[in-house]
Amino acid sequence: MYPTRLPPLVIVVLLGTVLSLPAATPLRAAPADDLPVLGDTSSGIVSPQVEDRLGQDFLRQVRAQLPTTSDPLLVYWTELLVQDIATYSDLTRRDLSLVLIDAPSINAFAAPGNIVGINLGTYAQARNVHEFSSIMAHELAHLSQRHYARGLEEQRKATLPFLAAMLASAALMAAGAGEAGLATLTASQAAAQSSQLRYSRSREREADRIGIETLVRAGMDPWAMSAMFGRMQDAYRFSRRPPEFLLTHPVTESRMADARNQAAEYPRRVYEDSLEYQLMRTRVRLALAETPARAVAEFSAQLEEGRTNMPETIRYGLVISLLAAGRLDEAEDALEPLLGPDQSLAYTLAEVDLALARSDAPAAITRVERALRYTPNNLPLTAKYAEALNAAQRHADAQRVLENLAAVRPNDAQVWFDLAETAGLAGDIIAVHRARAEYFQLHGSLQNALQHLRYALQLVENDFPMT
Repeated sequence: MYPTRLPPLVIVVLLGTVLSLPAATPLRAAPADDLPVLGDTSSGIVSPQVEDRLGQDFLRQVRAQLPTTSDPLLVYWTELLVQDIATYSDLTRRDLSLVLIDAPSINAFAAPGNIVGINLGTYAQARNVHEFSSIMAHELAHLSQRHYARGLEEQRKATLPFLAAMLASAALMAAGAGEAGLATLTASQAAAQSSQLRYSRSREREADRIGIETLVRAGMDPWAMSAMFGRMQDAYRFSRRPPEFLLTHPVTESRMADARNQAAEYPRRVYEDSLEYQLMRTRVRLALAETPARAVAEFSAQLEEGRTNMPETIRYGLVISLLAAGRLDEAEDALEPLLGPDQSLAYTLAEVDLALARSDAPAAITRVERALRYTPNNLPLTAKYAEALNAAQRHADAQRVLENLAAVRPNDAQVWFDLAETAGLAGDIIAVHRARAEYFQLHGSLQNALQHLRYALQLVENDFPMT
């Protein structure tokens, strides 16, 4: 039996708890020079500047707690694709930060501050560039519509009726109607949760709708989104736990029907796939394989059976799998048919990897320098150039290459990690500590970052003592 009357102190504590609910307190009011977009009341709750800070803090936590891929080619290509899709989106700011999670499950997310995250498993599930792009367009729509800030705005709007219901239930309990008060409190909580759930579902449908519009403007298949959702549902229909993407982006039959109906507004036609996307999927297949030997067997069998419309991607998979397995002569033979005057960047990097695996650093350096003449500051080529220079014991040159790359990509943690290692080989200890400080601060480990800065400062003071 519930008590029929609450002591006054309990009521005071209850009311104090309600009045201190975080949803009722904005994170920061927008200053005069940070005016919200007309009609966008969410800017008064969380300004874009606050979203940026939240996003960078979130990104540091992701880097610190989740395994991320260090494959510069995969990072580079995905950045190009997402940036291209963003030009057709409703985003007014396109300074995106991308993070690739080294996990086999399907997942993608958008966070405040233009943060986009993708699991490697998403590549494996999306069979063509259109399906993959549909996920990216959906996440970009979350960003362009500021769904995070709007979610806080919705919570703020819900606070007043929820508070009124809480006060009413407290009054009923204080007046002696304990069970009635409890029922009122329970009902108000349920109503608030239902409202929040409905708003979440409406945001997902809005992201679908805007994402499909983005695909159309980008010249991509508007049917890809419903196809991707259907494939994910089928793949995990009998799984005890669906992938994280389906947990955070629940796909209902009505949502899929809405996506199909919207796509039907556009003429159906055949859309070409992207060779580069399929090459990236191939790299992911190797990254997720149990062993390089198992990947060699799978790619060899698939190449012999001809089970693909793009046999060059399977041949490429065989090449990089053979390289990973240390079977260099076979890798060279498999690579030869892929080489030509207009070859993919992926094939060029495979040439360089083969030369490095044969301990032929001069050949690797020559090949990369020739490619860099056409695409200076290219991320995978520059990273491979530094690797080749290190292999040739030219550590000071490699350090300069990576310092230039860090200036172009100051938020790339992998670049700072490589720079720290290379500066150590070059004997530049001050640069080691500086690079490690940058690396640690990008992972949210500020104490470690500060410690390395102190080490660097001590070295500077020893070298240049004040008189």
